[in-house]
Amino acid sequence: MTILTEGKDGPVILTPDQVEEIGRELDALRDRIVADLGDSDREYIYKIIKAQRGFEVAGRGLMYLGFLPPFWLAGVASLGVSKILDNMEIGHNVMHGQYDWMREEGLNSRVFDWDTVCPADQWKHSHNYMHHTHTNILDMDRDIGYGILRMDEGQKWNPYYLGNPLWAFLLMVFFEWGVMLHDLEADNIVKGKRKWSDLKPLLKGQARKASKQVLKDYVVFPVLTGPLFLHTLAGNAAANLVRNLWTFSIIFCGHFPAGVQTFTKEDTAEETRGEWYVRQMLGSANIKGSKLFHIMSGNLSHQIEHHLFPDIPANRYPQMAPEVRRICEKYGLPYNTGGFTKQISSVWAKIFLLSLPDRYVKRDSRPSVIVMRTRKATEVGV
Repeated sequence: MTILTEGKDGPVILTPDQVEEIGRELDALRDRIVADLGDSDREYIYKIIKAQRGFEVAGRGLMYLGFLPPFWLAGVASLGVSKILDNMEIGHNVMHGQYDWMREEGLNSRVFDWDTVCPADQWKHSHNYMHHTHTNILDMDRDIGYGILRMDEGQKWNPYYLGNPLWAFLLMVFFEWGVMLHDLEADNIVKGKRKWSDLKPLLKGQARKASKQVLKDYVVFPVLTGPLFLHTLAGNAAANLVRNLWTFSIIFCGHFPAGVQTFTKEDTAEETRGEWYVRQMLGSANIKGSKLFHIMSGNLSHQIEHHLFPDIPANRYPQMAPEVRRICEKYGLPYNTGGFTKQISSVWAKIFLLSLPDRYVKRDSRPSVIVMRTRKATEVGV
């Protein structure tokens, strides 16, 4: 496999040996971090859990004063932060197995559950297995468009995609429900590639999990506030909306901004360890921000590092990022990073642009990366 990237002084060529050396350097980085895991990581995750529970208790308490707008808004903000922390820095990362080494039941990826409607086992299949194994491989990684959006030119255009911006907006607003339905592969049902009978166990799990969440947020806690039922109901819905908007934005910034690349099955057939690492770096993007921003994003603002090391505690990604960037620069690979405004703007620009037929989409014929193998050569564009 040979990879060429366009550098300042022309194409940069990586030999197969260099690609495997990238793999060895990243493996060595991983080994150093794993050997260093210990008390500081344990203290970190428990501090986050304590903070998350504190925000939830504060939010629930403030709803008893929800008839006063300032207290209602404070309650929504507090609950929103609680749900974001539970979803991003705790749930997502724990279910990746990042804290399994602690051997503590409450942080074990096999039994952990989170404060969202999607069953944990279904999410781990669609995300941990399907997405992280086949990252950005067209027709294999279902996170490319989530079955409803066109997010890459390699997805054949049809009139349905004229609604791309609307479908993206609805997915953003109802993101936890979109994540729940993701494993059903509704698009494959429409195409006849999947039978309704295959969905029975999935639907049962979704109904069981979603009913618990709906009962909690929209019945039990509102009832507990008595005459403020509607205020609390609206507050809980608003907090879920805050979490959905934020989660969608962070995830899309890490996967779909300008410069992120996709691949074909042919590109990645019989992939080596080094080639897998290179694909993860080319198929992800980071977001610049403060320490608080990184915590609130579940450190998925370091999406490149997350795709390279999905089972390493995410609080270590800021420590690993400079080394990953150094390796990229050493071998001429792009390290896609930018501020939140830059990344989210390019995401929405892509959503609108790819809603149009191909004849209206200006293509850059120059590939940023060319993957060449002895049996065939394949160009991989942005």
